[in-house]
Amino acid sequence: MVDQTASERAEPPRDAPRLDPVALARDLIRCESVTPADGGALDLLQRILEGLGFDCLRLPFEEEGTAPVDNLYARFGTEGPNLCFAGHTDVVPVGDAERWSADPFAAEVRDGVLYGRGAADMKGAIASFAAAAADYLADPQAGPGRGSISLLITGDEEGPSINGTRKMLPALAARGESIDACITGEPTNPSALGEMMKIGRRGSLNGFLTVHGVQGHTGYVHLADNAAHRLVRMLNALLAMELDQGSEHFQPSTLAISTIDVGNTATNIVPGKASAVFNIRFNDLHTGAALEARLRDLLAEAAGEDARYDFNVRISGESFLTPPGLLSDLIAEACEAETGRRVELSTTGGTSDSRFIKDYCPMVVDFGLVGQTMHQVDERVATADIEALSRIYRRVIAGFFERA
Repeated sequence: MVDQTASERAEPPRDAPRLDPVALARDLIRCESVTPADGGALDLLQRILEGLGFDCLRLPFEEEGTAPVDNLYARFGTEGPNLCFAGHTDVVPVGDAERWSADPFAAEVRDGVLYGRGAADMKGAIASFAAAAADYLADPQAGPGRGSISLLITGDEEGPSINGTRKMLPALAARGESIDACITGEPTNPSALGEMMKIGRRGSLNGFLTVHGVQGHTGYVHLADNAAHRLVRMLNALLAMELDQGSEHFQPSTLAISTIDVGNTATNIVPGKASAVFNIRFNDLHTGAALEARLRDLLAEAAGEDARYDFNVRISGESFLTPPGLLSDLIAEACEAETGRRVELSTTGGTSDSRFIKDYCPMVVDFGLVGQTMHQVDERVATADIEALSRIYRRVIAGFFERA
């Protein structure tokens, strides 16, 4: 566990000024942490959390062929249950900076809206949780009591996700750390705070298919072997396949062709090689391994005995589900109390680091800010939503330690 006994643990400052989540979000945005750069974001967060009595551990990882990544684990308390917040300080590139209405890293507030790269995804949520934890720990009627509060913050979520949460979790487990419930602060709400949380995520499989034929002249097709024709037949078999009809908490799995390439710039050449990439978002009726085996059988049948092709698969995450229960109930109750909305329990959308956390934690739910502008030019979020999200998190923290 983090090297700290209950008697040595620093008490949170009871008379400290309230931690302003909007101000902290602005400070985090001003750290230019375009993945995998840190830009000082973790240092800033560590200073604040240590000031609140958290014990902080930095976990840098590096792998050959990838950029080194720094990560942070902070924990207040040594006893269970451990309620964790997971997030990332790295952000995607700004894109065309000339199209932004303000400096992407200036964290400008206009008409109650905070602009900046990472405002929605997800520095605003990190700030909201830190402020919620500070408020809870400073309340003499609440914390610090039984259990622990922790933050699992990576600098590698927007990148290849190799040197971040994926490696942090086994490293922490080896130190004796355990997490009982986790909120990942991804922006889950489509248009208004309190609309949606994610109680699961679909798995993601990428397929890379390359068909080899014999290049030739389109006027003498009998002398060639058209790789494009074979590829089209194989792709057609994929598109005709019904993966499933959905499950209790998941929509039907989907397959989408991402790219097709024959590298041909002439109209009179039969291509000798043709490639395609496709992605499958699969629900809890499948595992990545079983789905790969099914694809290989299907492609072999569609290609024919004399076909020459390469097929490789990369699984970036398995599907998972946290059945409705304590954590989702707490978030739903807090959302309704703060926003008046009844939150939808969903499994739609892309992946998150919860796909790694679910192997180390029995309850994982994604809930954060409104995601309409994430990764876009002029990424932004209402400051009132940051404040409200902090109050929602505060209610969840208190409820968790009352009912867990």
